[in-house]
Amino acid sequence: MTLSSGKSTGSTGRTGNPAGATDGAAPAATDGAAAAPTAPADGRPVRHRPAELVPTVDALAHARAHHGAPGRNAVVMTMGALHEGHATLIRTARERVGAQGFVVVTVFVNPLQFGAGEDLDRYPRTLEADLELAFDAGASVVFAPSADEVYPGGEPQVRITAGPMGERLEGASRPGHFDGMLTVVAKLLHLTSPDLAFFGQKDAQQLALIRRMARDLNFPVEIVGVETVRETDGLALSSRNRYLSAEERRTALALSGALFAARDRLAAQEALRARAASLPGAQGRGETRAEALSRLGEARAAADAHAVAQAAERGGAEAVRAAALAVLDGAAKAEPPLTLDYLALVDPADFTEVADDHDGEAVLAVAARVGTTRLIDNIPLTFGATK
Repeated sequence: MTLSSGKSTGSTGRTGNPAGATDGAAPAATDGAAAAPTAPADGRPVRHRPAELVPTVDALAHARAHHGAPGRNAVVMTMGALHEGHATLIRTARERVGAQGFVVVTVFVNPLQFGAGEDLDRYPRTLEADLELAFDAGASVVFAPSADEVYPGGEPQVRITAGPMGERLEGASRPGHFDGMLTVVAKLLHLTSPDLAFFGQKDAQQLALIRRMARDLNFPVEIVGVETVRETDGLALSSRNRYLSAEERRTALALSGALFAARDRLAAQEALRARAASLPGAQGRGETRAEALSRLGEARAAADAHAVAQAAERGGAEAVRAAALAVLDGAAKAEPPLTLDYLALVDPADFTEVADDHDGEAVLAVAARVGTTRLIDNIPLTFGATK
């Protein structure tokens, strides 16, 4: 998720209103924005083209009111420095609401979710490039407010608290982060009034908390998770990847490498489980397949069947964690080294660690630091899929 206080300029042909306009008036029509569209000769309703860059709440409301034929509304919340992962979110939003829908992309670097010593000032502001990417991907408007516009009078005295779920993993590493995130998400949901809101699976704990907030507090919005977008080498797309040197990037590949190793270990484990379950006598009363084969004198086949059954029993969450840790331990010895923050295999409903005999959905999440850059990644897994 993201939010950005980058200022706009009038140099892009996409700009419908200068960022300094704060008087709440209708956005000025400049460059490509037509002030008074001519009614079609066939009598169809006039479709007003919204001012595509809006810096104020009033300008956003005006753009939405003058959108034309009503359709479903969607929002994609970002902190700017947009990349292909954001473009995928915007394209998915556009596909869901259709050509008549209204897609708002917010660009706002939210100060509430940055802790002491974190990279608020260092966070990249690239509004010009963000506008090009957002509109090319299908955005109707980009809402890029200042901090004063979002928090008039200073930081809010009343905030949303993430609760126990927000104190785990990322919340433990970044105290207060999720309180600030949920506060601004709640505010932006009110300001943009969407039918659907789109968030990346890469920030899995954030996505789970937003879903929980929407459910617990009765927000009338569908929260849509979109699969993580990766570079060709597997590294999850992130605005922070630009901080990595070539050597640091090679080390950082251990994050996705660890997740893929765990996924492969689980796949092998599930295959063993399926094979063991398919052996005659493996279920119900009576002898196991190994015992049956032994009785028939097929010693080698019996030993193989017994090994399969034993391997399946020795699988589980712990084996999946171990496969990931082996990759991360190797990266800790690399140059430059990877410093692990956490590796956790959790229930996606509340982000508590799963038991070793867990069946069902899970998320394997990792956070680590390479050089001065902190990166996160995760992968969804399903235990017991072969049952």
